[in-house]
Amino acid sequence: MLMAGCSTLGWYGQAARGQLELLTQREDIENLLAAPDTPPETRRKLELVMTARDFAHDELALPDNGSYSHYVDLDREAVLWNVVAAPEFSLEPRTWCYPMVGCLAYRGYFRRDGAQRLAERLAAQGWDVRVSPVAAYSTLGRLRDPVTSPMLAWSEHRLAGLIFHELAHQRLFVRGDTTFNESYASAVERAGLERFLKHHPEHHPDPARPAPGFDEMEAAFNRMLLDFRNRLQALYARDLPEAEMRRAKQACFERLQQCYRQFRDCHNDYRFDTFMQRGLNNADLAMVATYQLGTDAFLDLLAEYAGDFERFHQAVERLAETGPEQRAAFLAGGANANSDRTSPSSCRACCWQGDGDEPAIDACAAQTNPDKGIRAIDR
Repeated sequence: MLMAGCSTLGWYGQAARGQLELLTQREDIENLLAAPDTPPETRRKLELVMTARDFAHDELALPDNGSYSHYVDLDREAVLWNVVAAPEFSLEPRTWCYPMVGCLAYRGYFRRDGAQRLAERLAAQGWDVRVSPVAAYSTLGRLRDPVTSPMLAWSEHRLAGLIFHELAHQRLFVRGDTTFNESYASAVERAGLERFLKHHPEHHPDPARPAPGFDEMEAAFNRMLLDFRNRLQALYARDLPEAEMRRAKQACFERLQQCYRQFRDCHNDYRFDTFMQRGLNNADLAMVATYQLGTDAFLDLLAEYAGDFERFHQAVERLAETGPEQRAAFLAGGANANSDRTSPSSCRACCWQGDGDEPAIDACAAQTNPDKGIRAIDR
């Protein structure tokens, strides 16, 4: 207990120091834009931030509270690093509990070495672990969150989307419900970015392709991962000896890599190679589910209100006041509808049909019609 207490105090200490750094080093963006020595690329990105902030308030009904009106130049690649962990044979992420926000499915560190030390301890205990760099986070409107230099390293459209995502957390946050919060913010990011690019096509990543076509591949990729997660979850629910379960798990992740290569080559799109090549584990799929599991449900809800963001937010706020079971059922409704959604083209991504040599290994294949493969991609 004493060791756990010291560890917790150490985490809060580094968190306080990291937040203090952001507060004391920030500069007013308006002053930077007026300064003649501001680098051109920094100036261009900061101008985009200001445009995105105004758009978020005027068109997306998101807060206008002074957040992202200041800039902090950091000497590192990320503002913080999140540790995500899941058991060896489960896709339910470990949670850490905090005052005011409740329990979250990640633990953040302002220095990578701190995150790495926790990850190593968890891995030694048998957890699947991932350390991920984070460019921005939200204090939920309690402080004026700044733009950071790691944010400016993002492409223009992704930077605007990040602003929308973090401001969505300031509009609505349900204590202790990470998946609901992140899926909601991801939906606001995606729909908001689509509208933003229609108004500001100069920031489109591919001007030759009309919005929202550029992100259809990303949506299809995420659905492929969620579909695989469901199959792996069914495997973990089986009563198998540990050694056999471990072999089956490895075989399923290998099959996912095969499916991804077919998906990538079919569409001639290699943007997800870095993510896939880092050696996926349960923590990665848990993280994908946290941010994407209910995104389609929220997008459908926005469509019910004909794209009226204010009425949409109000509906989500009413939903937030219900219990965790009702919120989970809402998210699951969107996830279950994935099979009815189309992909960017009709080419086949992967067939999950097993080879018949090992029933446990074929568990991932057994959850859907093998003639359809990954349904969200196969249409």
